Amino acid sequence: MKRRHLLASAAAALTLVAAAVVAVGTAQADSGVKVMPLGDSITDGFNVPGGYRVDLWQKLVAGGRTVDFVGSMTNGPTSLGDRNHEGHSGWTIAQIDSNVTNWLRTYTPRTILLHIGTNDMNGSNPGGAPQRLSALVDRITTLAPNAELFVATIVPLSGRDANVRAFNATIPSMVQSKVSAGKKVHLVDMYRALTTADLADGVHPNAGGYSKMATAWYTALLSVPGSIDDPTTTTTTTSQTTTTTSTTTTTTSQPGGGACAATHRVVNSWGGGYQAEVKVANTSTASLNGWTVRLTLPSGHTVNNLWGGVNTGTSGAVSVRNAPYNGSLGSGTSTTFGYVANGPNANPPTEMTCVSP
Repeated sequence: MKRRHLLASAAAALTLVAAAVVAVGTAQADSGVKVMPLGDSITDGFNVPGGYRVDLWQKLVAGGRTVDFVGSMTNGPTSLGDRNHEGHSGWTIAQIDSNVTNWLRTYTPRTILLHIGTNDMNGSNPGGAPQRLSALVDRITTLAPNAELFVATIVPLSGRDANVRAFNATIPSMVQSKVSAGKKVHLVDMYRALTTADLADGVHPNAGGYSKMATAWYTALLSVPGSIDDPTTTTTTTSQTTTTTSTTTTTTSQPGGGACAATHRVVNSWGGGYQAEVKVANTSTASLNGWTVRLTLPSGHTVNNLWGGVNTGTSGAVSVRNAPYNGSLGSGTSTTFGYVANGPNANPPTEMTCVSP
């Protein structure tokens, strides 16, 4: 009997200790802009506790941002100042979709970082993943219309790269359709931020891979004012300095073909980098089937993320051809591609031309 009493006392003590650990784990810097990391085991940080959230948190703090990671899950090392998230190991897009309503109502995030779909690539219907992701994005933007939703292409996956590439290829046009509908959705090209050499086990990133993910998220967050700062206040940090510059060059193609014009605009700039948008317009009466913009970046400028097109080169002379979904332009219509670059200033390209086949 005495032994039972001691065991019961020990169990009670362990329960109290466990409760204290949970309390310590959740008593974090719960103030600032609410950011919800949302996804599967890659968001959770499989192989590397905390995953990309560790380096992202440190970048945010170093940049003077006050954020509150939110979610029902908690894990990560002591170097991660806020360990809350919604990363669920093994979960698919449909599983996130089935639970996201309650999470959004409970935590009311200002910003959402969505990386989901890896487990769908191994499922019975990877071809249906684009529709499921689109439905999830619609649910999130309907429930949280004022939140900034960052949708990432998924990282490489050894043995399923064809599935991954097919899935990722659909995401830019899906995101653009949501943007055209007035929704606050932003694309993050995570696939090209990593290679299979950045994977620990063919699925989950290693420490270096997670660090690259953190950089891609952080760069994307900096490009959207209000996503990691209170949109009702003005910050004095150099990372929020905004400038707008444009330059236009029109080049006519072969006789009988279409003609296009490219207009460059700096959307946002910060210390050491900026986000730009290039509008490609069909200026002829004929249809344009494919386009290529050639631009020469100023010295010291390097593209580290580009969407809405396929680039060759990242510095100096850079060529950007249309993505599979935006190459056909009717007379008088236009499309855009965007990029984030590192550079000492936000000066526009020194040269820029647009050509069509």
